[in-house]
Amino acid sequence: MSKVLLEVCCGSADDVIEAHRAGADRVELNSDLFHGGLTPTLGELIVAKRETGMRIMTMVRPREGGFCYTQAEFDTALEDAKLLLSHGADGLVFGFLHQDGTLDVERTRIMAELARDAGRESVFHRAIDVTPDWRAALDALMDLGITRVLTSGQEPDVSLGTATVREMIEYAAGRIQILPGAGITARNMDRVIAETGCRQIHLAAHRSCTDASVANNRSIYYGGCLYPPEDRFQVIDRDYIGGMVGRLGEK
Repeated sequence: MSKVLLEVCCGSADDVIEAHRAGADRVELNSDLFHGGLTPTLGELIVAKRETGMRIMTMVRPREGGFCYTQAEFDTALEDAKLLLSHGADGLVFGFLHQDGTLDVERTRIMAELARDAGRESVFHRAIDVTPDWRAALDALMDLGITRVLTSGQEPDVSLGTATVREMIEYAAGRIQILPGAGITARNMDRVIAETGCRQIHLAAHRSCTDASVANNRSIYYGGCLYPPEDRFQVIDRDYIGGMVGRLGEK
């Protein structure tokens, strides 16, 4: 039996480098992981690809807060996608819905064709987890030739949605890849794999790093009203991911 493939969700070029050093098979590159991941910069992609040479799926999401975009937002997503593909992205990660939560087939088709024409993969992200009928959504995605779907089984944490993920895998019957993600940890990884029957997983594990350059004035904040500590940032935990890679290699 082939080993289970590990995809790491990354928020920066440094994240990709750390995931690569840990032995990850593939990464999904984003910006702004706090809001679920938005389109990364070209600089992040260029540096990550140059330093690692690994397979990098790039998020194409123009804003946080839902998946029904204005025409300007969708046009922005298309332009971003073209640039990402031209600078080495191995695939596009996206999701387009109507206001009622059903799949926006036309916009999905346009983005999928963009990836396919470039010889790259297309991934429909966890927007599928808020669709009213995942079977109908999967049928449409399979008809469109989407490579893969990232899902938590329509639950906040995939460990709660393993039964649905297994149903998705069985329903897809090899016509589209099903990638479980959201909340996978070293503690529940084996159970998620066993209960879903999946051969690939998606996860993130970060450690906190310190940047003392803001220490001269602790009262200053540069973000929104949540006011996170300004002297800290997150980066992929290479040791944690590496331990999981080792375990997956034994399966």
